[in-house]
Amino acid sequence: MVFSQQCSSVLIVSDSVRFNQTIRSFLPASSYTPIRTVCSVSAAKRAALERVYDLVILNAPLPDDFGTAFAIAQSGNRQTVVLMLVRAAIQEQIHSQVVDRGVFTLSKPTTQQALETALQWMSAARERLRRIEETNQSVDQKMREIRLLNRAKWLLIEQRGMTEPEAHHYLEKQAMERCVSKRVIVEEILAQTPLDAEETRKDVSEWTH
Repeated sequence: MVFSQQCSSVLIVSDSVRFNQTIRSFLPASSYTPIRTVCSVSAAKRAALERVYDLVILNAPLPDDFGTAFAIAQSGNRQTVVLMLVRAAIQEQIHSQVVDRGVFTLSKPTTQQALETALQWMSAARERLRRIEETNQSVDQKMREIRLLNRAKWLLIEQRGMTEPEAHHYLEKQAMERCVSKRVIVEEILAQTPLDAEETRKDVSEWTH
């Protein structure tokens, strides 16, 4: 099966013009966009506040900081994959500091092949995170549906004296007879009570999107 990569946003943190030009040549717009380049850790922190990047490539050290703490912090974001390029003499040391935080390291100077391989690893890791994120969202969506259905059934039990099976059957029957989704019936029932109104509106909104 052919790997189908989604488009990824990239933050390059480097004060080397040559490195920036080289790394950008490996990032075709068809697969990587937007691409932003900053030349310091402080600028990278500001950029990270503006948006979450899929990939962060840090060419250490930077003028204002080595960059290890920033790399670890970005890797803590479940949507971001981080690569640090460090001098070969200290690559093993830096690797031991960041590997358990999920940060990739690559010694420099490096080769075009090694850099391209590292980018492939990063993209593969990002796709894995993306799939996990989609799964988690699906689980959260299902849990919201269950919460709303349970609230609607509880109201039918409390206000109309139904049993739990009767309430469940009522929701399904109403949806079938009116040719609408069960969500519509649930919303109508929940709209009849002010209890937990704000929380209910939030769950309904997230259920419908």
